[in-house]
Amino acid sequence: MLAKLIIAVLLIAIVVSLFSALFFMLKDSSKSKRTVRALSMRVGLQVALIVFLLVATMMGWIHPHGLTP
Repeated sequence: MLAKLIIAVLLIAIVVSLFSALFFMLKDSSKSKRTVRALSMRVGLQVALIVFLLVATMMGWIHPHGLTP
C-alpha cells in the first residue's frame, strides 16, 4: 500500500511540475530560469519514479501482471 501511495505522489508531483513550467513559460520574461528549473524538476521526478518502480519490483513490494487472463 505504501508503494502505491509513493507512486501516486510522484505522478501528481510530475504533473504539477509540468503545469508550473507551462505557467512560468507563459508569464515570465525570457531571462527567467524558473521554466528550466521546473522542467528539470520534472525530469528528476520521472527518473526517481522509474528507479522506485524498479526497486519496488525487485524487492517484491509490487508485482507486475500480464494483460492475458
